[in-house]
Amino acid sequence: MGLTSRDKRDIYYRLAKSNGWRARSAYKLMQIQEHFNIFKDVSKVVDLCAAPGSWSQVITSELHTKHEDPSQVRIVAVDLQPMAPLPGVIQLKGDITEESTAEAIIGHFDGQKADLVVCDGAPDVTGLHAFDEFLQGQLVFAAFNISTFVLKEGGTFVSKVFLAGDGVLLKTQMSLFFKHVDFYKPQSSRISSSESFIVCREYQPPAGYTPNLKNILHSPDYERAKEDLKDINKAVVPFMCCGDLSGFDSERSFDLDTKGLLDQLRDKLGSVELKEGLRAVAPPTEPAYKEALEKKKTGLLDRPV
Repeated sequence: MGLTSRDKRDIYYRLAKSNGWRARSAYKLMQIQEHFNIFKDVSKVVDLCAAPGSWSQVITSELHTKHEDPSQVRIVAVDLQPMAPLPGVIQLKGDITEESTAEAIIGHFDGQKADLVVCDGAPDVTGLHAFDEFLQGQLVFAAFNISTFVLKEGGTFVSKVFLAGDGVLLKTQMSLFFKHVDFYKPQSSRISSSESFIVCREYQPPAGYTPNLKNILHSPDYERAKEDLKDINKAVVPFMCCGDLSGFDSERSFDLDTKGLLDQLRDKLGSVELKEGLRAVAPPTEPAYKEALEKKKTGLLDRPV
């Protein structure tokens, strides 16, 4: 696809080039700001997964031009990949899953913590929405984890998310740490995309919570990793499979004449009879398709050859 072709198809892509933004995603952050005013009383910002730098550009424009004392503004952009320099932005090449990265960020803030942490990172999408949501969820998890090290109480966290469902679990999890949690889809985000943004305001970690970058789900010894967590850090949602795990698989098809199937059923369920072509025990009395079935029986639904 040629450059002019994309210019015609994507107005935000064209606007970004015309106005000097490094990517069209700049408009997403601007629209989030318009709706939530996330830059109010903010002087220290961390931009995670920052490359190519469009969000850092917006942050710089908002803070350096509107802050009462621009000399107090600190913006740290973090990414695994290097990006072209930006005036007023401290660039840090680092892994957001490493505690050393959090320490480096705080070092650039002279020991203080950030007012705002944003993350517009995303994995390469596969087109499988549920799987893409899981991968993005792991990235959000990493971004939030490092935020617990660098974000001050009362601060704001903004991250891209992929919502294949309704996001209830993610909202519930984030509500444990923030007073206000909202999902928002900017107008510049394509309707066809499952992309949205979670905006978490007024950071209030639970009493006794200790920031921890470990993801025990990735641990080779889950049980031991779980035991290392104490008190509020060990809040695990219980999950239990009910029934006999050696029983029949509800996702599998069984032949009606499978040898020994009746014996297995009797062993587990007691007296049982299995026949082919069983009718429903209590079929619908007045189904919506009743009239169509009657017409089919009399040939009224037959199509002419």
